[in-house]
Amino acid sequence: MKLQVLFLTFGMILYGCKDEKNIAAVESNYIEEPIKLTMEEANRLSKLPLECMQIEYPNKLGQTLHDSTDLQSPKTLHPAFYGCFDWHSSVHGHWSLITLLKQFPRLENAEEIREKLRQNITPGNIQAEVSYFKRKGNGSYERTYGWAWLLKLYEELYTWEDPLGKELAANLKPLADVIAEGYMAFLPKLNYPIRVGEHTNTAFGLTFAYDYALTTGNEELKNLIGKRARDFYADDIDCPIRWEPSGFDFLSPCLEEADLMRRVLPEEEFKQWLLSFLPDLINPSFQWETGKVSDRTDGKLVHLDGVNFSRAWCLYGIAATLPEYGHLRSVARTHLIHSLPGIVDGNYEGTHWLGSFAIYALQNAH
Repeated sequence: MKLQVLFLTFGMILYGCKDEKNIAAVESNYIEEPIKLTMEEANRLSKLPLECMQIEYPNKLGQTLHDSTDLQSPKTLHPAFYGCFDWHSSVHGHWSLITLLKQFPRLENAEEIREKLRQNITPGNIQAEVSYFKRKGNGSYERTYGWAWLLKLYEELYTWEDPLGKELAANLKPLADVIAEGYMAFLPKLNYPIRVGEHTNTAFGLTFAYDYALTTGNEELKNLIGKRARDFYADDIDCPIRWEPSGFDFLSPCLEEADLMRRVLPEEEFKQWLLSFLPDLINPSFQWETGKVSDRTDGKLVHLDGVNFSRAWCLYGIAATLPEYGHLRSVARTHLIHSLPGIVDGNYEGTHWLGSFAIYALQNAH
């Protein structure tokens, strides 16, 4: 019965309860219960990318113009990933739909989702995307945030035991290969990691790429990421976690670094590294105030909902890797529950991307 009440409360949050007192009550009363994605919430979350994946405008292209021929519509430039405001949000919106379909094959919009995936991820559309990345001056386009999500999308298709998954993975592979090659060319030249809480964060960009390399058996990329992660972060100590979050963060700089290092370091080495890097986390009474959003109609300020999801998936990952950090699950749940209302408030500034962050955090909740 208690778990049913949790799901009802969780559903109420997802339907847009904005009363901070109600949110605080949920955090207090249900923080120790596991959070699981139900069919009802999956249907709700699936509608966010489904409703924008083929909507061309508003759109933020983020391109460099070399001459007048570069002035083309988003759909012309990016026939596969032109919706959901920007390229990377379109990519991880596709990832969200595939992830939900794999977990809930009977989603109410399953056939519509499958059809739109077929329409977008075609050999011709992907070849146009490849051509865009290979244009002169486009080598740094979406580096490395969009790169990471593209490889995560490919990984999700690669592991989908469904004929559609196999078809779409084959279609997407040429672009995944271009992105993987981009990492191989870029990482040896990067002398210093980028430690911000937004798109260019190096640790986040390497984390998803490492997962892709591990899953697909790309040993060369996996080994390069492992080496560069050690080069960048092995000697880091006392990360200034009290400085987080910055005003526009949607990633936790300290925790994303830890999330990468728990992958590339052996468990005992990671345990010692974490004690030096984030010594406060070992304390069973460790608490961390959630990021607060003052205006969800502001596309930058709403990032703080994202940082709560980022913290959640990183903390869950640490707790899963090192049993003595199991108390971090409560901190992760606090962050996850706090920002769930932000993904269904009808505000496009957040809904075009926050659903993916929520789904990835929920994937790691345990």
